[in-house]
Amino acid sequence: QVQLVESGGGLVQPGGSLRLSCAASGFTSGMAMGWFRQAPGKGREFVTAISASGANTDYAESVKGRFTISRDIAKNTAYLQMNSLKPEDTAVYYCAAVRTVIGGRTYTGHDQYSYWGQGTQVTVSS
Repeated sequence: QVQLVESGGGLVQPGGSLRLSCAASGFTSGMAMGWFRQAPGKGREFVTAISASGANTDYAESVKGRFTISRDIAKNTAYLQMNSLKPEDTAVYYCAAVRTVIGGRTYTGHDQYSYWGQGTQVTVSS
């Protein structure tokens, strides 16, 4: 059974940084991964994605140049490095995964993902 567990959220001042982790279990390969977020009163929003091979990434325009997704395949863990954080980045951040045979493909739609973590709160405030 695939399980995803996020960690690393918290309270940070504007301009600060956080690194989120997503520890995956129940699979060893063939999973593309992504991060989504949901702010109060809003829908779930795509943030970034990484292919199963780790070679390709995709970002929402709102986070390009500030956020970086990566993965350690040996540790079965994905990371989201968030720099230059803004108050509008405040949300619950979710890790997601989907099985794929296309190693280089990224997935940006939340309905494309089969597995989700429980979410971790990120609050950007002074």
